[in-house]
Amino acid sequence: MEERLIILGAGVMQGPAIRIAKALGLETVVVDADPEAPWVSLADRFEQIDLKDKERIAALGASLKAQGGLGGIMTAGTDFSTTVAWVAAQLGLPGISYEAALNASDKERMRGCFQAAGLPSPAFVVVDAVPDSGFFPSLGYPLVVKPVDNMGARGCRRVDGPEMLGAAVTDALKFSRTNRVILEAYMEGPEFSVDALVYQGEITICGLADRHIFFPPYFIEMGHTMPTALNPAAAEILLAVFRAGIRALGITNGAAKGDIKLTAQGPMIGEIAARLSGGYMSGWTYPYSSGVEVTRGAILIALGKAPQGLKPIRHWTSAERAFISIPGKVKAIHGIEAAQSLSYVTDLFLRIEPGTQVQFPENNVSKCGNIISAAPTREAAVNAAEQAARLILIRLEAPNQETEHFLASDAEVEPFPPDAFTLPESLRSLLAAFPEPDQTKLDAETASAQKPQVVLLPFQPLIEAGLQDYTGRTVQESLEAVRAITGFPLPLGEVGETGEKTVVLGRRFWAALIRGGYQGAVYIVDTFVPVHSSSR
Repeated sequence: MEERLIILGAGVMQGPAIRIAKALGLETVVVDADPEAPWVSLADRFEQIDLKDKERIAALGASLKAQGGLGGIMTAGTDFSTTVAWVAAQLGLPGISYEAALNASDKERMRGCFQAAGLPSPAFVVVDAVPDSGFFPSLGYPLVVKPVDNMGARGCRRVDGPEMLGAAVTDALKFSRTNRVILEAYMEGPEFSVDALVYQGEITICGLADRHIFFPPYFIEMGHTMPTALNPAAAEILLAVFRAGIRALGITNGAAKGDIKLTAQGPMIGEIAARLSGGYMSGWTYPYSSGVEVTRGAILIALGKAPQGLKPIRHWTSAERAFISIPGKVKAIHGIEAAQSLSYVTDLFLRIEPGTQVQFPENNVSKCGNIISAAPTREAAVNAAEQAARLILIRLEAPNQETEHFLASDAEVEPFPPDAFTLPESLRSLLAAFPEPDQTKLDAETASAQKPQVVLLPFQPLIEAGLQDYTGRTVQESLEAVRAITGFPLPLGEVGETGEKTVVLGRRFWAALIRGGYQGAVYIVDTFVPVHSSSR
């Protein structure tokens, strides 16, 4: 009988583990609470069990062990390294201790381990309720608020003063399974992600990447680039701290994933988890850039075997970039084939479909999708991923109350979500004075009888300002996206005589473009021309 391996999770991040385990000749027994998870069909055997239910998973393992044997248990990109460690200990399988897994999963314990070892890590306090109005943390401001026991930046945000603290703690508590929230001193500086394999105490680094974090007060990773552009000497100082952090947590056999910041005072440990990374690093960008399947090494360690083939055999760059949306409901997704056809693009992952409710991301699981590229040079990889991400165009349904509310909000009053385009004050004044034609929206019967003419009053100072939105689109590129989605040419120019089927767009269109990018502008067109927006 083939040697068996239990893999926790059948989601996208566990796909490489299932695929590689099967290629190694293992019988894969995959566990997930969701029978519709993306990679269920790839498993040799699937068991629907909640990954928190370690007793049931241990019972499954004991049954497998008694009926033909069980070689190991592992996961990748999930929060359940504690379940892996507990089950492994119960069944006498290879793995780290349950205590070490807790150290790497509970941020309060983690910070305590780093402090005891004298490692650079932010000062912290832990609360289990919203502090009263007189509470002032000893670490001062700014600080970072996050649940002690979650991943993907859920419930995580920067707090710059006491007026923001209550809302941040309230939000973080919603994401904590143990009703605890950690407040940490804010670390200023660029952030890096790193994966490692650990076998009998020996640590092998398997990828160091630059993380690209945006949209304060939240920490939204809009992508990463592998390998880092950091100079080798600085990278080695950072990795030395990471290795010391792995040892401090007690991770001796398995995988470790770290987020490290390079501050003015030197490297500081953000977090270290006892698993492979969940942001496309271990399964995609590191293998593409190095030729090394780090997941294969993690599987071998889970079976009690020495990992092999960990020396890089090529030196490419792989880039991952996300695409996002303003709030609303997805009507259509354009540009998928165009994005996939670009040179050096390797993968496109969609998290949405028509009918999906979307929001501006407040964590790393509420993005709309991701693009991955791989190329011989850094420039080619980055350009391919970013261009492909900009080719994905998400059209929202109109009318929609959430979209209307977003477009009507003022980022100068409420800075999150931000405007797509940041305007200098001179352009804001011009926008306020820009004309808005006095007209009514076309009704469905009029619009459907004959395709109307849509004319756009030109806002030339904005077009010529050279501005880019938060995805790198220029104003001109955004207008081209609007034309591509709506099918209207949107001629720029002064409007002469117009008929009943002519829609003239002015200040409202440009304000929506500034606030919500191409999506906001498309929404305005679709609002004025409802039938054609639904039939195109």
